[in-house]
Amino acid sequence: MLFTERYSKQISGVLHCYDRVIIQGTVPGICYAGGMTSYLYCNKIRIFDYPKFAAPFKEKLRNNAEKIASDNEINIQFLPKRNIRKEKVIKNIIKSRGDHPGLVHIISAMEACPSYKPWHNKKTGKTYLKSVLGKCLHYYFYFIDEDMGLCYVRVPTWCPFRLQIYFNGHNILDAAMKQKGIRSVIRDNAVMKTESFKSAQKISDALNIEHIHKKLNEFANHYCPVIKHFPMGYHWSIMQVEYATDIIFKRQSDLKLIYENLTRTAIHSVKPENIATFLGRKLNPQYQDEMGNNFSTRIEGTCIKFRMGATSIKMYDKHGIILRIETTTNDVSFFRHYRKVEHRDGTSSMKLTGIKKGLYSLGPLTGILLNANKRFLKFISDIVDPSVGIKKLKKVSKTVVQNNRPFKGFNFFNEDDMNILQTVMSGEFTIRGFQNKNLRGKLKNYSSSQVSRTLKRLHTHGMIKKVAHTYKYYLTRFGSQVITMGMKVKTMVIIPELAKAYEPFA
Repeated sequence: MLFTERYSKQISGVLHCYDRVIIQGTVPGICYAGGMTSYLYCNKIRIFDYPKFAAPFKEKLRNNAEKIASDNEINIQFLPKRNIRKEKVIKNIIKSRGDHPGLVHIISAMEACPSYKPWHNKKTGKTYLKSVLGKCLHYYFYFIDEDMGLCYVRVPTWCPFRLQIYFNGHNILDAAMKQKGIRSVIRDNAVMKTESFKSAQKISDALNIEHIHKKLNEFANHYCPVIKHFPMGYHWSIMQVEYATDIIFKRQSDLKLIYENLTRTAIHSVKPENIATFLGRKLNPQYQDEMGNNFSTRIEGTCIKFRMGATSIKMYDKHGIILRIETTTNDVSFFRHYRKVEHRDGTSSMKLTGIKKGLYSLGPLTGILLNANKRFLKFISDIVDPSVGIKKLKKVSKTVVQNNRPFKGFNFFNEDDMNILQTVMSGEFTIRGFQNKNLRGKLKNYSSSQVSRTLKRLHTHGMIKKVAHTYKYYLTRFGSQVITMGMKVKTMVIIPELAKAYEPFA
């Protein structure tokens, strides 16, 4: 039984939606040192005159920020310290001004930025620009847009003017529901109530990326007018994206009853191979990025986070009434899908490869991130659902006779049986299925015939199913529940109790 089905009486709705999205804007041709070098040569500007060339742009951006502030009767606030949260400053201002559309505030800060340095190579005799990391004044323009809600545009005052634009999918959803007359209550980027979760989900799924693209161009032209000097315009790519699945409970007390057990169990039950499975990846010995979990207590509530490199999946209680599962990535190419790939020889083919970082990848990313959330939700359904319990564990431990042939049950304390069960539960098999040869690669001491008998044994106990007219198998829902629950009972109940029983007397 799925988590949402088991607690259907306590749940008012479920909603999947993009949450925090940060888009980076770069100008093709000048966004790297070689491109800017070529630009200067084409425009007959000496390389060592680069600082002189860039200085007027800096002044123009400062003047533009001051004009926007003056037109809106706002004072630009300089933040000298990094420990001051900009979000908190803006939240307090919105409380007093209201959430009507318009400019909210302008914040300035000295922050790191990529830049270029003139360089003469004595060995080659060539003069060009080198990439360096420097510091420059940045402006943060916070505003509430009619269609996109609260956004900010981060504008550096030094070349190559890499923009950073933030928006939130829940704010876009809120604006769209208001336009369609769907009454709802949204608080702090979360839909607390709505008259139709079905309609809200339909709007969320129909994210208009072309409209977002148009808006980003408008923001860039308004807050970074120096772009008009470069004919290429901005290219928009995804810098960070979060996709949330919200399970909204009717009462805080309903979520409170299960949440502590949910997080405690997840901390002990989720292994590295499970994290890879949630995120649709295969864990192999060559993997070298960081992997692990983290449990933290925040003002809003507690949060458990599982990370795999630049990507993570987390679960937390929002306002004590929403159980949120959220997949976040700082590198969308972490995820793969089938797409058209252009080869160097001019040919193309469909291939399973990393997602492109461009803005329009938000489309295919929706399904990929949603599936990651659903896999995590399915996992926690297995570890908290009492219906799995002892009865189903007893069922798989008993011998089953089929066609006068006995197939012994599975023992969670038998090393060989545990090796088999953990293998079929591994990430790549959960997603893509497995064949005899795949299991032989994992079960090193097993021959082909031994693996065939093992597959038959698993199939007879209802733990795997065969795809018609193929040699491929998948783990069944029953098999996933039993293995997960068996491991939970063993690692969290039986072994700790045995350890206590055998502790030496003080």
